[in-house]
Amino acid sequence: MNNYLESTHNLYKKAAKEPMLGLCCTTNPVWNLPGLHVPKIMQEMNYGCGTTVHPHDLSNNPIVLYIGIGGGMELLQFAYFTRQKASVIGLDVLDEMIEVAHHNLVEAEKSNPWFQKEFISLLKGDALSLPLADQSVDVTAQNCLFNIFKEKELEKAISEAYRVLKPGGRLVLSDPVCDQHIPEELRNNDELRAQCISGAIPIKDYLKLLTDQGFGTIEVRARRPYRILASTHFPEVKNDIIIESLEICAIKDPIPKDGPCIFTGKSAIYHGEGEYFDDEKGHILFYNQPLAICDKTAEALKGLERKDIFISDSSWHYSGGGCC
Repeated sequence: MNNYLESTHNLYKKAAKEPMLGLCCTTNPVWNLPGLHVPKIMQEMNYGCGTTVHPHDLSNNPIVLYIGIGGGMELLQFAYFTRQKASVIGLDVLDEMIEVAHHNLVEAEKSNPWFQKEFISLLKGDALSLPLADQSVDVTAQNCLFNIFKEKELEKAISEAYRVLKPGGRLVLSDPVCDQHIPEELRNNDELRAQCISGAIPIKDYLKLLTDQGFGTIEVRARRPYRILASTHFPEVKNDIIIESLEICAIKDPIPKDGPCIFTGKSAIYHGEGEYFDDEKGHILFYNQPLAICDKTAEALKGLERKDIFISDSSWHYSGGGCC
């Protein structure tokens, strides 16, 4: 086993025995939904940097695979929407984390009348070699895990997530990213990498890894500040480094001939003389009605050099309803 992965396993073994507040970002969203009660211990062990639970991913009785289960909070939230036996699979490489998640789910059953622990199957396994068949799940999710992996392992983890997804399936993830240079001394620090601090890569590199694997549509759903690598704490850092949390949904659909559709929250508004503008490529802009567009379409519309079409910058918050 690689040294940095061994350090990660040792850290999370400790985190399984006793909650480590601040290990990642334990102030992540907790769904406030009718009849859903998330035990305090689950919230304290919510070792993630965002959320991977989105209702529009969970229609039509999906099978959900969640990799790196933490205290089980997102497993419970997924089960709230699926409510079918073995519809949520929680996978972790550590026996200790599986044991504590099982205990927490038993506690959750006591305070959630709708919930049955049979909704969730806990499975031991490695993100780099998922013990599931090809095309066997509808949604694969991970929260603040893949960023720990170095390049070779990260590519393998994404490949495995792609393999087990059905056509049209979704990889929903939340991970730290960083567009600034992180000194190699910090990147090679096994402890910092295990703490989800120094493994963050640039956004464009992460998106390329997903599209290179074959995901045809990428939705960037959220981007927010996560951590600071401050020069006052790390001598290797000359100027403070901002690490951000990125929430992404990568959809396993065919890549169009002109390239993947990556939505980063751009919109187009037509404000010309007519009722609408048709680019004759499948995009119709109605007068003064904003249309969410992928980055590829944004560039094509900019290339027309029309003064009656406004193209916004990326908001990094895309919620569907786009051009493709």
